[in-house]
Amino acid sequence: MASVRVRSDGRLFFDFRFRGSRCRELTALGDTPANRRKMEKALARIEADIAAGTFDYGTTFPGSKRAQDFDRARGPASSATTRIRRSDLPRFGDFSRQWAMERSVEWRHSYAEAVASILKIHLLPAFEDLSLDQIDRAHVMDFRRTLAEPVHKPGRRGGVLSPATINRVIGILHMVMTEAALRHGVENPCLEIRRLKLQRTDIQPFTLEEINRILGAVRPDYRPYLTFRFFTGVRSAEAHGLKWRHVDFERNQVPRDVPGWSDRVHEDGWPQRELQLSGLVLEALRAMRPEGHDVNPQAFADTYVFHTRLGKPLDNTNFVYRVWRPLLASLDIPYRRPYEMRHTCATLWLAAGEAPEWIARQLGHSTTEMLFRTYSRYVPNLVRHDGTAFDRMIAGAMHGGLTAHGNVGNAP
Repeated sequence: MASVRVRSDGRLFFDFRFRGSRCRELTALGDTPANRRKMEKALARIEADIAAGTFDYGTTFPGSKRAQDFDRARGPASSATTRIRRSDLPRFGDFSRQWAMERSVEWRHSYAEAVASILKIHLLPAFEDLSLDQIDRAHVMDFRRTLAEPVHKPGRRGGVLSPATINRVIGILHMVMTEAALRHGVENPCLEIRRLKLQRTDIQPFTLEEINRILGAVRPDYRPYLTFRFFTGVRSAEAHGLKWRHVDFERNQVPRDVPGWSDRVHEDGWPQRELQLSGLVLEALRAMRPEGHDVNPQAFADTYVFHTRLGKPLDNTNFVYRVWRPLLASLDIPYRRPYEMRHTCATLWLAAGEAPEWIARQLGHSTTEMLFRTYSRYVPNLVRHDGTAFDRMIAGAMHGGLTAHGNVGNAP
């Protein structure tokens, strides 16, 4: 009689008979009442299909070795059969490389590089020689477990991958297998695999006192660059892709058509907005304009605003290790990544009382949701808007109102 049973490792499996043979199919589900109910319903459908003569072993268990045995016993597939046999399916390595090459036209260069790295370091060593229908849920769950284990490899901080990195790896696998399901009809083993929970990382904006110290101590040639970063909230790639033709000194803004610069290539697709420039930023930009720019700005239209001695855009890695880290260390300021300059600008705008919608547009956000979720908790620390202002306003208004109406507060 068919049943749901449990292995010694705690995982449930199906135990049933098909075509006179006893079949056992392992799952990745643990032994819980909810999982047992789910599998018992599935087993009831399997038994019903077997009784009706419509049960397809390979479709129900695409990653099973028994499916191939039953296929051979049944003989060559008829011309009406739409399911692809195991031997006809490509290997994961070949398919994933083809998939990445086809999809790369949709991606920014930096994202394509990240996908290639994940395939090379994580996915291909685990799945390269498996055919697409050999990769089942159990494979994926076990693979994810190995990613979370401490392994001493170069490039792993502390020898352990972060939950965010593991989610990215499984996410790429999910995308590959989704395409495999569309093209070859295999089951996507990544469905219903939940993302690992991420520990929220608090932002660490700089204080105005720290900003003053940093701008006072930095090399003079980098002072305008840091001023621009601290008081515009732009990302590194956006600042590095800025050219003089993008700076509108008449309107005090940077228009929408600025491409980012990342990994030595121009990138399209950065959040676009008209960036309003403050007086402090405009002063810094005017002070560093090339000689002759005010007379003939078109001659410098394609010159990068922030560049190396050779006229190339700043390299972020070079900036971090040769300028940023030593600067903070010399001032005894706890290290923060350059991205914290963006957080600093956002919190300063909020503290100054700027409209949240305007701040969101400046940061390149389409709504204020990200703004309030990420930054609003820093406003009380900066301007002491912690509810006491509301109390003072209401108390004053109510007291004035009562007094104006004949000192009602003394009425019985």
